[in-house]
Amino acid sequence: MATPAHQLYWLRTDLRVHDNTALARACAAGPTIAVFLLSPGQWHQHDDAACKVDFWLRNLKALAAELKALHIPLLVREANHWAQAPKVIAALCEEHAIEQVHCNREYGVNETHRDDAVAAALGKNGVGFTAYVDATLFEPGSVLTHSGGYFKVFSQFRKVCNERLGHSLPGIVRKPSAQAPLRVASDPLPDSVKGFATPSQSLRELWPAGEGEARRRLEHFTDGVIEAYDVDRDLPSRPGTSTLSAYLTAGVLSPRQCLHAALRHNHGELQSGNAGATTWIGELIWREFYKHILVGFPRVSMHRAFRPQTEALPWRHAPKDLEAWQQGRTGFPIIDAAMRQLLETGWMHNRLRMLVAMFLTKNLLIDWREGERFFMQHLIDGDLAANNGGWQWSASTGTDSVPYFRLFNPLSQSEKFDAQGVFLKQWLPELQSLSKKDVHNPAQARGLFDEVDYPKPIVDLKQSRERALSAFKNL
Repeated sequence: MATPAHQLYWLRTDLRVHDNTALARACAAGPTIAVFLLSPGQWHQHDDAACKVDFWLRNLKALAAELKALHIPLLVREANHWAQAPKVIAALCEEHAIEQVHCNREYGVNETHRDDAVAAALGKNGVGFTAYVDATLFEPGSVLTHSGGYFKVFSQFRKVCNERLGHSLPGIVRKPSAQAPLRVASDPLPDSVKGFATPSQSLRELWPAGEGEARRRLEHFTDGVIEAYDVDRDLPSRPGTSTLSAYLTAGVLSPRQCLHAALRHNHGELQSGNAGATTWIGELIWREFYKHILVGFPRVSMHRAFRPQTEALPWRHAPKDLEAWQQGRTGFPIIDAAMRQLLETGWMHNRLRMLVAMFLTKNLLIDWREGERFFMQHLIDGDLAANNGGWQWSASTGTDSVPYFRLFNPLSQSEKFDAQGVFLKQWLPELQSLSKKDVHNPAQARGLFDEVDYPKPIVDLKQSRERALSAFKNL
Protein backbone atom coordinates (compact mmCIF):
# COMPACT_ATOMS: atom_id res chain seq x y z
CA MET A 1 0.00 0.00 0.00
CA ALA A 2 1.45 3.36 -1.05
CA THR A 3 2.26 5.96 1.61
CA PRO A 4 -0.06 8.98 1.32
CA ALA A 5 1.68 12.13 0.07
CA HIS A 6 2.34 14.82 2.64
CA GLN A 7 0.42 18.08 2.71
CA LEU A 8 1.92 21.38 3.84
CA TYR A 9 -0.22 23.90 5.70
CA TRP A 10 1.45 27.31 5.43
CA LEU A 11 0.08 29.36 8.28
CA ARG A 12 0.24 33.15 8.26
CA THR A 13 -2.31 35.40 9.97
CA ASP A 14 -4.63 32.47 10.73
CA LEU A 15 -3.27 31.27 14.07
CA ARG A 16 -6.05 28.88 15.07
CA VAL A 17 -7.24 25.28 14.61
CA HIS A 18 -10.99 25.98 14.77
CA ASP A 19 -12.81 27.24 11.65
CA ASN A 20 -9.61 27.22 9.61
CA THR A 21 -10.26 26.44 5.95
CA ALA A 22 -6.69 25.72 4.79
CA LEU A 23 -5.87 23.56 7.81
CA ALA A 24 -9.05 21.51 7.41
CA ARG A 25 -8.50 21.02 3.66
CA ALA A 26 -4.88 20.00 4.16
CA CYS A 27 -5.77 17.44 6.83
CA ALA A 28 -8.57 16.05 4.65
CA ALA A 29 -6.09 15.56 1.79
CA GLY A 30 -3.46 13.62 3.72
CA PRO A 31 -0.81 13.66 6.48
CA THR A 32 -0.12 17.31 7.21
CA ILE A 33 2.89 19.34 8.28
CA ALA A 34 2.58 23.04 9.24
CA VAL A 35 5.09 25.80 8.65
CA PHE A 36 5.42 29.43 9.77
CA LEU A 37 7.82 31.85 8.07
CA LEU A 38 9.70 34.46 10.07
CA SER A 39 10.03 37.56 7.85
CA PRO A 40 11.42 40.39 10.00
CA GLY A 41 12.68 42.42 7.05
CA GLN A 42 9.26 42.32 5.41
CA TRP A 43 7.53 43.11 8.69
CA HIS A 44 9.72 46.17 9.13
CA GLN A 45 8.89 47.23 5.58
CA HIS A 46 5.20 46.95 6.44
CA ASP A 47 5.66 48.96 9.67
CA ASP A 48 4.34 46.08 11.78
CA ALA A 49 4.39 46.99 15.47
CA ALA A 50 6.73 45.21 17.86
CA CYS A 51 3.76 44.41 20.11
CA LYS A 52 1.95 42.84 17.14
CA VAL A 53 4.92 40.63 16.23
CA ASP A 54 5.18 39.61 19.89
CA PHE A 55 1.45 38.80 19.84
CA TRP A 56 1.99 36.59 16.77
CA LEU A 57 4.80 34.71 18.52
CA ARG A 58 2.79 34.20 21.70
CA ASN A 59 -0.18 32.94 19.72
CA LEU A 60 2.12 30.71 17.69
CA LYS A 61 3.18 29.00 20.92
CA ALA A 62 -0.44 28.53 21.94
CA LEU A 63 -1.22 27.15 18.48
CA ALA A 64 1.75 24.78 18.66
CA ALA A 65 0.14 23.01 21.61
CA GLU A 66 -3.13 22.63 19.67
CA LEU A 67 -1.29 21.28 16.62
CA LYS A 68 0.70 18.87 18.79
CA ALA A 69 -2.57 17.38 20.05
CA LEU A 70 -3.49 16.80 16.40
CA HIS A 71 -0.04 15.24 15.73
CA ILE A 72 0.76 18.01 13.24
CA PRO A 73 4.44 19.01 13.36
CA LEU A 74 5.05 22.77 13.34
CA LEU A 75 8.17 23.91 11.48
CA VAL A 76 9.67 27.40 11.50
CA ARG A 77 11.71 28.78 8.62
CA GLU A 78 13.09 32.25 7.87
CA ALA A 79 12.48 34.25 4.72
CA ASN A 80 13.65 37.71 5.76
CA HIS A 81 11.80 39.24 2.81
CA TRP A 82 8.95 37.59 0.96
CA ALA A 83 11.06 37.49 -2.20
CA GLN A 84 12.83 34.56 -0.52
CA ALA A 85 9.59 32.69 0.22
CA PRO A 86 9.47 30.71 -3.07
CA LYS A 87 12.92 29.24 -2.48
CA VAL A 88 12.27 28.48 1.20
CA ILE A 89 8.88 26.85 0.63
CA ALA A 90 10.11 24.88 -2.38
CA ALA A 91 13.07 23.51 -0.39
CA LEU A 92 10.76 22.49 2.43
CA CYS A 93 8.44 20.72 0.00
CA GLU A 94 11.36 18.79 -1.47
CA GLU A 95 12.67 17.86 1.98
CA HIS A 96 9.35 16.40 3.13
CA ALA A 97 7.95 15.08 -0.18
CA ILE A 98 5.05 17.53 -0.15
CA GLU A 99 2.34 17.02 -2.74
CA GLN A 100 0.26 20.14 -2.10
CA VAL A 101 0.65 23.44 -0.21
CA HIS A 102 -2.47 24.82 1.44
CA CYS A 103 -2.87 28.37 2.78
CA ASN A 104 -5.53 30.97 3.45
CA ARG A 105 -5.55 34.00 1.19
CA GLU A 106 -4.11 37.29 2.33
CA TYR A 107 -4.80 40.58 0.58
CA GLY A 108 -2.60 43.45 -0.48
CA VAL A 109 -0.18 43.87 -3.37
CA ASN A 110 2.88 42.36 -1.65
CA GLU A 111 0.92 39.41 -0.30
CA THR A 112 -0.53 38.66 -3.73
CA HIS A 113 2.87 38.85 -5.45
CA ARG A 114 4.38 36.57 -2.80
CA ASP A 115 1.74 33.89 -3.24
CA ASP A 116 1.88 34.07 -7.03
CA ALA A 117 5.66 33.65 -6.94
CA VAL A 118 5.46 30.68 -4.54
CA ALA A 119 2.78 29.00 -6.66
CA ALA A 120 4.92 29.43 -9.80
CA ALA A 121 8.03 28.02 -8.12
CA LEU A 122 6.15 25.01 -6.77
CA GLY A 123 4.48 24.38 -10.11
CA LYS A 124 7.89 23.87 -11.73
CA ASN A 125 8.48 21.01 -9.30
CA GLY A 126 5.04 19.48 -9.70
CA VAL A 127 3.82 20.64 -6.29
CA GLY A 128 0.30 22.06 -6.05
CA PHE A 129 -0.60 25.34 -4.37
CA THR A 130 -4.10 26.30 -3.20
CA ALA A 131 -5.12 29.48 -1.38
CA TYR A 132 -8.56 29.51 0.24
CA VAL A 133 -11.01 32.29 1.08
CA ASP A 134 -10.95 32.39 4.86
CA ALA A 135 -10.28 35.90 6.24
CA THR A 136 -13.41 37.29 4.60
CA LEU A 137 -17.06 36.28 4.53
CA PHE A 138 -17.14 36.53 0.73
CA GLU A 139 -14.44 36.15 -1.88
CA PRO A 140 -13.29 39.59 -3.03
CA GLY A 141 -14.57 40.02 -6.56
CA SER A 142 -17.82 38.20 -5.84
CA VAL A 143 -19.66 41.21 -4.37
CA LEU A 144 -19.95 43.63 -7.27
CA THR A 145 -22.13 46.46 -8.57
CA HIS A 146 -24.63 45.95 -11.38
CA SER A 147 -21.98 47.19 -13.81
CA GLY A 148 -19.49 44.59 -12.56
CA GLY A 149 -17.21 46.86 -10.54
CA TYR A 150 -16.17 46.91 -6.91
CA PHE A 151 -18.35 48.93 -4.57
CA LYS A 152 -17.02 52.34 -3.56
CA VAL A 153 -19.81 53.15 -1.11
CA PHE A 154 -20.18 51.11 2.07
CA SER A 155 -23.96 51.39 2.43
CA GLN A 156 -24.49 49.81 -0.99
CA PHE A 157 -21.93 47.10 -0.25
CA ARG A 158 -23.58 46.32 3.07
CA LYS A 159 -27.00 46.00 1.45
CA VAL A 160 -25.76 43.35 -0.97
CA CYS A 161 -23.85 41.53 1.79
CA ASN A 162 -26.93 41.42 4.01
CA GLU A 163 -29.04 40.06 1.15
CA ARG A 164 -26.53 37.28 0.53
CA LEU A 165 -26.11 36.48 4.21
CA GLY A 166 -29.88 36.38 4.55
CA HIS A 167 -30.01 33.60 1.95
CA SER A 168 -26.91 31.68 2.94
CA LEU A 169 -24.49 32.06 5.84
CA PRO A 170 -20.87 30.96 5.39
CA GLY A 171 -20.52 27.84 7.51
CA ILE A 172 -18.09 27.15 10.34
CA VAL A 173 -15.31 24.76 9.30
CA ARG A 174 -14.88 21.79 11.62
CA LYS A 175 -11.67 21.34 13.54
CA PRO A 176 -9.66 18.44 12.06
CA SER A 177 -9.36 15.15 13.90
CA ALA A 178 -5.97 14.02 15.14
CA GLN A 179 -3.90 12.33 12.45
CA ALA A 180 -1.47 9.45 12.87
CA PRO A 181 1.86 10.66 14.30
CA LEU A 182 4.50 11.57 11.74
CA ARG A 183 8.23 11.05 11.99
CA VAL A 184 8.85 14.77 11.77
CA ALA A 185 9.94 16.75 14.80
CA SER A 186 8.53 20.22 15.47
CA ASP A 187 10.98 23.11 15.60
CA PRO A 188 11.61 25.19 18.72
CA LEU A 189 9.67 28.43 18.66
CA PRO A 190 11.35 31.82 19.13
CA ASP A 191 10.49 34.08 22.06
CA SER A 192 11.42 37.18 20.07
CA VAL A 193 12.54 38.33 16.64
CA LYS A 194 15.62 40.47 16.12
CA GLY A 195 14.72 44.09 15.47
CA PHE A 196 11.41 43.95 17.35
CA ALA A 197 11.58 44.95 21.00
CA THR A 198 9.67 42.91 23.56
CA PRO A 199 6.72 44.97 24.81
CA SER A 200 6.06 45.66 28.47
CA GLN A 201 4.59 42.96 30.64
CA SER A 202 1.60 45.19 31.37
CA LEU A 203 0.82 45.43 27.64
CA ARG A 204 1.19 41.68 27.21
CA GLU A 205 -1.20 41.06 30.08
CA LEU A 206 -3.85 43.14 28.33
CA TRP A 207 -3.71 40.76 25.36
CA PRO A 208 -3.39 37.11 26.48
CA ALA A 209 -2.62 34.68 23.67
CA GLY A 210 -4.57 31.70 22.42
CA GLU A 211 -7.87 30.64 20.93
CA GLY A 212 -9.28 30.01 24.38
CA GLU A 213 -8.89 33.68 25.31
CA ALA A 214 -10.28 34.86 21.97
CA ARG A 215 -13.33 32.67 22.26
CA ARG A 216 -13.83 33.66 25.91
CA ARG A 217 -13.85 37.34 24.89
CA LEU A 218 -16.25 36.65 22.05
CA GLU A 219 -18.61 34.79 24.38
CA HIS A 220 -18.41 37.50 27.07
CA PHE A 221 -19.16 40.21 24.51
CA THR A 222 -22.05 38.48 22.74
CA ASP A 223 -23.55 37.27 26.04
CA GLY A 224 -24.22 40.79 27.25
CA VAL A 225 -21.96 43.69 26.29
CA ILE A 226 -23.23 43.61 22.71
CA GLU A 227 -26.71 44.66 23.93
CA ALA A 228 -25.62 48.27 24.39
CA TYR A 229 -22.87 48.32 21.77
CA ASP A 230 -24.63 50.87 19.58
CA VAL A 231 -24.36 53.44 22.41
CA ASP A 232 -21.41 52.32 24.54
CA ARG A 233 -19.00 51.93 21.61
CA ASP A 234 -18.74 55.74 21.49
CA LEU A 235 -17.85 56.13 25.18
CA PRO A 236 -14.13 55.47 25.73
CA SER A 237 -14.45 55.30 29.51
CA ARG A 238 -16.77 52.28 29.31
CA PRO A 239 -15.85 48.67 28.41
CA GLY A 240 -18.39 48.79 25.58
CA THR A 241 -16.38 47.32 22.70
CA SER A 242 -15.52 43.71 21.93
CA THR A 243 -11.68 44.00 22.29
CA LEU A 244 -11.46 41.32 19.59
CA SER A 245 -9.64 43.29 16.88
CA ALA A 246 -6.16 41.97 17.73
CA TYR A 247 -7.44 38.38 17.64
CA LEU A 248 -9.18 38.94 14.30
CA THR A 249 -6.08 40.57 12.79
CA ALA A 250 -3.85 37.68 13.85
CA GLY A 251 -6.47 35.16 12.78
CA VAL A 252 -6.86 33.69 16.26
CA LEU A 253 -10.56 34.22 15.62
CA SER A 254 -12.41 34.18 12.29
CA PRO A 255 -15.03 36.65 11.04
CA ARG A 256 -17.40 33.69 10.60
CA GLN A 257 -17.13 32.82 14.29
CA CYS A 258 -17.92 36.43 15.17
CA LEU A 259 -20.89 36.62 12.83
CA HIS A 260 -22.40 33.35 14.04
CA ALA A 261 -21.99 34.40 17.69
CA ALA A 262 -23.72 37.74 17.06
CA LEU A 263 -26.57 36.05 15.19
CA ARG A 264 -27.06 33.54 17.99
CA HIS A 265 -27.51 36.43 20.40
CA ASN A 266 -29.83 38.25 18.00
CA HIS A 267 -32.00 35.22 17.23
CA GLY A 268 -30.71 34.97 13.68
CA GLU A 269 -31.59 38.54 12.73
CA LEU A 270 -29.11 40.47 10.58
CA GLN A 271 -30.85 43.83 10.29
CA SER A 272 -33.48 43.85 13.02
CA GLY A 273 -33.72 42.90 16.66
CA ASN A 274 -31.17 44.25 19.12
CA ALA A 275 -29.58 47.50 17.92
CA GLY A 276 -26.27 46.67 19.55
CA ALA A 277 -26.01 43.37 17.71
CA THR A 278 -26.94 44.80 14.31
CA THR A 279 -24.49 47.66 14.80
CA TRP A 280 -21.66 45.23 15.55
CA ILE A 281 -22.57 43.06 12.57
CA GLY A 282 -22.31 46.25 10.54
CA GLU A 283 -18.77 46.71 11.87
CA LEU A 284 -17.87 43.19 10.70
CA ILE A 285 -19.12 44.17 7.24
CA TRP A 286 -17.05 47.38 7.36
CA ARG A 287 -14.03 45.15 7.97
CA GLU A 288 -15.11 43.05 4.99
CA PHE A 289 -15.56 46.14 2.82
CA TYR A 290 -12.00 47.35 3.34
CA LYS A 291 -10.59 43.90 2.51
CA HIS A 292 -12.46 43.98 -0.79
CA ILE A 293 -11.18 47.51 -1.46
CA LEU A 294 -7.59 46.22 -1.19
CA VAL A 295 -8.26 43.80 -4.02
CA GLY A 296 -10.41 46.05 -6.20
CA PHE A 297 -8.22 49.14 -5.82
CA PRO A 298 -4.66 47.92 -5.16
CA ARG A 299 -3.29 51.48 -5.16
CA VAL A 300 -4.48 51.92 -1.57
CA SER A 301 -1.91 49.37 -0.39
CA MET A 302 0.80 51.25 -2.29
CA HIS A 303 0.69 54.47 -0.23
CA ARG A 304 -1.68 56.15 -2.66
CA ALA A 305 -5.00 57.88 -2.10
CA PHE A 306 -8.20 56.14 -3.09
CA ARG A 307 -9.39 59.44 -4.57
CA PRO A 308 -6.49 60.34 -6.90
CA GLN A 309 -7.39 64.02 -7.08
CA THR A 310 -6.56 64.40 -3.37
CA GLU A 311 -2.90 63.63 -4.08
CA ALA A 312 -2.65 67.34 -4.94
CA LEU A 313 -3.50 68.44 -1.38
CA PRO A 314 -0.85 70.83 0.02
CA TRP A 315 0.06 68.81 3.10
CA ARG A 316 2.22 70.66 5.63
CA HIS A 317 5.73 69.57 6.54
CA ALA A 318 5.49 70.24 10.26
CA PRO A 319 7.76 67.83 12.17
CA LYS A 320 7.24 69.53 15.55
CA ASP A 321 3.46 69.36 15.24
CA LEU A 322 3.70 65.74 14.12
CA GLU A 323 5.90 64.89 17.10
CA ALA A 324 3.51 66.60 19.52
CA TRP A 325 0.66 64.56 18.08
CA GLN A 326 2.68 61.33 18.31
CA GLN A 327 3.61 61.95 21.93
CA GLY A 328 0.19 63.08 23.11
CA ARG A 329 1.31 66.66 23.79
CA THR A 330 -1.01 68.69 21.54
CA GLY A 331 -2.79 70.58 24.34
CA PHE A 332 -6.13 68.98 23.45
CA PRO A 333 -6.88 66.41 26.18
CA ILE A 334 -9.05 64.01 24.16
CA ILE A 335 -6.36 63.81 21.45
CA ASP A 336 -3.53 63.40 23.94
CA ALA A 337 -5.34 60.82 26.09
CA ALA A 338 -6.08 58.74 23.00
CA MET A 339 -2.48 58.85 21.81
CA ARG A 340 -1.17 57.87 25.23
CA GLN A 341 -3.61 54.97 25.33
CA LEU A 342 -2.14 53.81 22.02
CA LEU A 343 1.47 54.11 23.20
CA GLU A 344 0.85 52.21 26.42
CA THR A 345 -1.63 49.53 25.34
CA GLY A 346 -1.07 49.02 21.59
CA TRP A 347 -4.74 49.81 21.04
CA MET A 348 -7.03 52.81 20.71
CA HIS A 349 -10.78 53.16 21.07
CA ASN A 350 -12.40 53.35 17.61
CA ARG A 351 -14.11 56.75 17.98
CA LEU A 352 -10.82 58.17 19.19
CA ARG A 353 -9.05 56.77 16.13
CA MET A 354 -11.34 58.94 14.02
CA LEU A 355 -10.78 61.99 16.23
CA VAL A 356 -6.99 61.84 16.25
CA ALA A 357 -6.88 61.06 12.53
CA MET A 358 -9.06 64.02 11.66
CA PHE A 359 -7.09 66.29 13.98
CA LEU A 360 -3.83 65.33 12.27
CA THR A 361 -5.09 65.55 8.71
CA LYS A 362 -7.44 68.53 9.03
CA ASN A 363 -6.43 70.69 11.98
CA LEU A 364 -2.71 70.12 11.44
CA LEU A 365 -3.02 69.47 7.68
CA ILE A 366 -0.40 66.72 7.88
CA ASP A 367 -0.43 63.90 5.32
CA TRP A 368 -2.62 60.96 6.36
CA ARG A 369 0.23 58.59 5.46
CA GLU A 370 2.20 59.88 8.45
CA GLY A 371 -0.62 58.89 10.75
CA GLU A 372 -1.29 55.59 9.00
CA ARG A 373 2.38 54.64 9.39
CA PHE A 374 2.54 55.66 13.06
CA PHE A 375 -0.57 53.66 13.86
CA MET A 376 0.80 50.55 12.16
CA GLN A 377 4.05 50.92 14.10
CA HIS A 378 2.19 50.86 17.41
CA LEU A 379 -1.10 48.96 16.98
CA ILE A 380 -1.35 45.37 18.18
CA ASP A 381 -4.36 45.07 15.86
CA GLY A 382 -2.74 46.90 12.94
CA ASP A 383 -4.43 45.69 9.76
CA LEU A 384 -3.51 47.17 6.38
CA ALA A 385 -7.06 47.24 5.04
CA ALA A 386 -8.83 48.59 8.12
CA ASN A 387 -6.08 51.04 9.08
CA ASN A 388 -5.74 52.47 5.59
CA GLY A 389 -9.51 52.62 5.15
CA GLY A 390 -10.00 54.42 8.45
CA TRP A 391 -7.26 56.96 7.83
CA GLN A 392 -8.41 57.77 4.31
CA TRP A 393 -12.01 58.06 5.52
CA SER A 394 -10.98 60.60 8.16
CA ALA A 395 -8.72 62.49 5.76
CA SER A 396 -11.48 62.68 3.10
CA THR A 397 -9.18 61.01 0.57
CA GLY A 398 -10.78 57.56 0.67
CA THR A 399 -13.77 55.51 -0.29
CA ASP A 400 -17.10 56.60 1.17
CA SER A 401 -15.12 59.25 3.03
CA VAL A 402 -16.48 61.90 5.37
CA PRO A 403 -17.17 65.15 3.45
CA TYR A 404 -14.09 67.36 3.59
CA PHE A 405 -16.05 70.19 5.23
CA ARG A 406 -16.98 67.98 8.18
CA LEU A 407 -14.35 68.34 10.90
CA PHE A 408 -14.79 66.84 14.35
CA ASN A 409 -14.19 69.46 17.03
CA PRO A 410 -12.02 67.75 19.67
CA LEU A 411 -13.42 69.92 22.48
CA SER A 412 -17.11 69.27 21.78
CA GLN A 413 -16.40 65.60 21.05
CA SER A 414 -14.63 65.31 24.37
CA GLU A 415 -17.52 66.90 26.27
CA LYS A 416 -20.04 64.70 24.45
CA PHE A 417 -18.37 61.31 24.79
CA ASP A 418 -16.42 61.70 28.05
CA ALA A 419 -18.66 64.16 29.89
CA GLN A 420 -17.25 63.37 33.34
CA GLY A 421 -13.65 63.40 32.14
CA VAL A 422 -13.06 59.84 33.36
CA PHE A 423 -11.10 58.73 30.30
CA LEU A 424 -9.15 61.99 30.16
CA LYS A 425 -7.98 61.75 33.76
CA GLN A 426 -7.12 58.07 33.38
CA TRP A 427 -4.56 58.84 30.68
CA LEU A 428 -3.65 62.40 31.66
CA PRO A 429 -3.06 62.18 35.43
CA GLU A 430 -1.57 65.69 35.39
CA LEU A 431 -5.12 66.96 34.89
CA GLN A 432 -6.60 65.14 37.90
CA SER A 433 -7.08 68.38 39.86
CA LEU A 434 -9.26 69.99 37.19
CA SER A 435 -13.05 69.93 37.32
CA LYS A 436 -15.09 67.80 34.93
CA LYS A 437 -15.74 71.00 32.96
CA ASP A 438 -12.20 72.40 32.88
CA VAL A 439 -10.52 69.08 32.08
CA HIS A 440 -11.78 69.20 28.49
CA ASN A 441 -10.10 72.54 27.79
CA PRO A 442 -7.41 73.26 30.41
CA ALA A 443 -6.18 76.36 28.57
CA GLN A 444 -9.48 78.05 29.46
CA ALA A 445 -9.30 77.05 33.14
CA ARG A 446 -8.50 80.53 34.43
CA GLY A 447 -5.63 80.54 36.87
CA LEU A 448 -5.52 76.77 37.13
CA PHE A 449 -3.71 76.05 33.89
CA ASP A 450 -0.35 77.31 35.11
CA GLU A 451 -0.49 74.85 38.00
CA VAL A 452 -0.51 71.74 35.82
CA ASP A 453 2.24 70.31 33.64
CA TYR A 454 0.30 70.31 30.41
CA PRO A 455 1.05 72.04 27.09
CA LYS A 456 -0.93 74.86 25.57
CA PRO A 457 -2.86 74.01 22.38
CA ILE A 458 -0.51 73.79 19.41
CA VAL A 459 -3.11 75.06 16.96
CA ASP A 460 -6.11 77.36 16.85
CA LEU A 461 -9.14 75.24 16.00
CA LYS A 462 -11.01 77.94 14.06
CA GLN A 463 -8.04 79.04 11.99
CA SER A 464 -6.92 75.48 11.29
CA ARG A 465 -10.44 74.54 10.20
CA GLU A 466 -10.48 77.42 7.72
CA ARG A 467 -7.04 76.40 6.43
CA ALA A 468 -8.22 72.83 5.82
CA LEU A 469 -11.43 73.93 4.10
CA SER A 470 -9.43 76.20 1.81
CA ALA A 471 -7.00 73.42 0.92
CA PHE A 472 -9.81 71.07 -0.08
CA LYS A 473 -11.82 73.71 -1.93
CA ASN A 474 -8.84 74.48 -4.13
CA LEU A 475 -8.49 70.92 -5.40
